[in-house]
Amino acid sequence: MSHQPDLVIANATVVNSTGRQEAHIVVHEGKIAALTDAAQPVPAADRTIDATGRLVIPGGVDGHCHVAQVTGRFRTLDDYRTTSTAALWGGTTTIIDFGIPRDAQETPLAAVLHKKELATQSRCDVALHGAVISWDETVPWQLEQLATEGVRSVKMYTTNRGTTMADGDTILKVMREMVRLDGLAYIHAEHDPIIADCTEQHAQDGRIGIEHLHRTRPELAEEISVKETLAMAEYTGAPVYFVHQSTPGAVDLVSQARERGIEAYSETCPHYVTLDDTVYASTFPEWFACCPPMRCAETVAALKERLVSGAIHTMSSDHSCYDLSQKRERTDDVRAMPHGLPGVETRMPVTFTAMASAGASVEQFVSAFAAEPARINAVPGKGRIAEGFDADLVVFDPAEERTVDGAALHMGTDFSPFDGKALTGWPAVVVSNGRVVLDADGFHDPGAAGRFIHRNGFRQHQSASEAAHLPAAAL
Repeated sequence: MSHQPDLVIANATVVNSTGRQEAHIVVHEGKIAALTDAAQPVPAADRTIDATGRLVIPGGVDGHCHVAQVTGRFRTLDDYRTTSTAALWGGTTTIIDFGIPRDAQETPLAAVLHKKELATQSRCDVALHGAVISWDETVPWQLEQLATEGVRSVKMYTTNRGTTMADGDTILKVMREMVRLDGLAYIHAEHDPIIADCTEQHAQDGRIGIEHLHRTRPELAEEISVKETLAMAEYTGAPVYFVHQSTPGAVDLVSQARERGIEAYSETCPHYVTLDDTVYASTFPEWFACCPPMRCAETVAALKERLVSGAIHTMSSDHSCYDLSQKRERTDDVRAMPHGLPGVETRMPVTFTAMASAGASVEQFVSAFAAEPARINAVPGKGRIAEGFDADLVVFDPAEERTVDGAALHMGTDFSPFDGKALTGWPAVVVSNGRVVLDADGFHDPGAAGRFIHRNGFRQHQSASEAAHLPAAAL
């Protein structure tokens, strides 16, 4: 049996969030075995890929995906095989899904174990978030079991009363448990009373169709909810992560909290830094049904500035794979239609195009696309090209431009909100756990090779990450 490396990516410009170097990347048994100086001869290997003139970045980590999600009477049309395949096509090698109870009878633990079983069909690596909707005396034990399973974060919604919403008492109690269990509170922050009242007012006025979505969920609702949640995080000492922030005001609240010593993080999504609320006056407004909705052009520009400045830590897709037939069932009433956009496959080029257009470096892109999602979510072995890390790699051309064709994507739906847009920065080669899954010959299905990733404790992982980047003299 050969003892030489499985793969070498030769003559690469290796780009991490912390800098770049010219190197040959040596891969063996799914791990990065070494980075050798590109001035030295190329090491022998079973397969060599020449990356001369190309960048190689870490495989993407998408911290916010909804796979086979059931919400009310709607179920997304994807499964793990479909979503993970699409992720790999788009340069993402790890996805983090949610175990959200489907109804009042399903417990948080059962929801996660159900998703974990479904994830055995994944082509890429998978981790999970838990979710709590209502508190009872069994929740602390269930959260302990989730931590044992490697699920170290819990999502809670501050809106969607009657389905996924958790009340303030529940959020506070779960935050206390996250402190005890070294976990991370994930928050969908929109102030439910404001949204409910605003939506009702629009319904009474006959302005409740999809073309009015952005008016029913005002920016104020998001920012007030962030402010209230940060107060609970400060009170309990819990680390908190805000999903899909869509306003600069919400991001600024998180930044101000961090200045006070609160462990708080901001995520946004590609659509919030590239699309504005004029899409609801377009020919197909149902393509853009999501919560929060798109914001005005001024807000979009200011949000993109926060992304490039580093105030926003991560870029996630919030992938939700409904199709147009589901979207079009009730375009007359935003309260009755499914919300969410397909995006796991287009996260790389949309994010890179948006960031590069605002002057960001490739290193900054890598931070939002891979490094920070891995670090904040305590995903071991991901988000960095370094010896000992998983061999999740993307040969990447920042100058390559393609026009999005929604029908030609692989996400299990029939549209993309970015259809027809010219985007730069696409994957040429994708390596997942040492396997070449995408190259010039197309996609090479690895089968159900994705692993379930046990995440570390939140603070444990942050401490280890900081230590790993200290100069040797400081250790």
